[in-house]
Amino acid sequence: MSGALEHIRVLDLSRILAGPWAGQILADFGAEVIKVERPGCGDDTRGWGPPFIQDEEGHAAEAAYFHAANRNKNSVAIDITTADGQALVRQLAAVSDVVLENYKVGGLKKYGLDYDSLSKINPGLVYCSITGFGQDGPYASRAGYDFMIQGMSGLMSITGEPEGMPVKVGVALTDVMTGLYAANAVQGALLHRNETGRGQYIDLALLDVQVATLANQAMNYLASGKAPQRLGNAHPNIVPYQAFATSDGHMILAVGNDSQFRKFCEIGGEPTLADNPDFISNKARVEHRQDLIPLVEEIISRQSTEWWLVKLAEAGVPCGPINNIEQVFADPQVRHRQMQISLPRDGGGEVPGVASPVKFSATPIDYRRASPRLGEHTATVLGELLRLDESEIALLKDRGIVA
Repeated sequence: MSGALEHIRVLDLSRILAGPWAGQILADFGAEVIKVERPGCGDDTRGWGPPFIQDEEGHAAEAAYFHAANRNKNSVAIDITTADGQALVRQLAAVSDVVLENYKVGGLKKYGLDYDSLSKINPGLVYCSITGFGQDGPYASRAGYDFMIQGMSGLMSITGEPEGMPVKVGVALTDVMTGLYAANAVQGALLHRNETGRGQYIDLALLDVQVATLANQAMNYLASGKAPQRLGNAHPNIVPYQAFATSDGHMILAVGNDSQFRKFCEIGGEPTLADNPDFISNKARVEHRQDLIPLVEEIISRQSTEWWLVKLAEAGVPCGPINNIEQVFADPQVRHRQMQISLPRDGGGEVPGVASPVKFSATPIDYRRASPRLGEHTATVLGELLRLDESEIALLKDRGIVA
């Protein structure tokens, strides 16, 4: 079976996480993704370890971080600071459908690799720029990093315990969400091109994405005029919906409606609690959170985590354990869904990986290969797409323009 995007070629000039994450999604969906990297060092994340993935000789190669966002891609090492390197990238852009880049605003214009320049040679090009703050506005020239954006966007103000320090999410969530938006935006632009024949420019900012994905918390503020505060593991709009201590550990109780609350009370041996006017509806429970939560804490502390998980699941009350990542990959549901994969490496060996969560029925994802070695496909791509012969490629290598 063919991939959904097998007819699409992506020129990926991005590095670190947001752009490469978008490129990996498109690659998983079948697109040919050409990752352009700096000769010598490549994407910064190749060195962001330990831990490192070992090569077939058992030596430390690329950081595990790099492999999180670069499978199914071809690596071409080109020095875009040189005129000849710029010419090569322009030629690749001319035969590509999409360009991804996350340079600072105006960073590629001096090389003639900006949208205005490349769209003149390829009017159908979809060009996606990812920056910290967007192409305009008072912060446009600033560099943006995930951690900074989590703070500036308000995300950290609602993450953490009420009396504790604001904390970031344990993964670079802003980068990942930006990559998801970028992949969606690119596909939307490609559909538009199918109708009009015209490409377009996509301006995507980390700050915009994180503000947009404040979701219900943003709406809570806009509707009330009150800035939401940190609630630890509690939910601002649903009660009880948080982590609780059991007799031997912790669990999550996620009551989503009044019926579920009544079932919880019955299982916990306190059926009349659900009839209390202060707790009879979610609205009432939110308003009387401070009174209810200590009662729920006492009830849950009477039994073990496993007892609660079994009893609540049987009654259809949402609940779950708090797993560490080792336990996640041992979980029977995660194993059944085949979320852990092993990817072959050209030249031998395999690299562990995490599967895409997307399960297509007609165009299943093909995990073709692990993340590439730096410049692994330089000769192949330049030979097949740009018709350069071996001697021309060798000369470019001798001059340090490609690797």
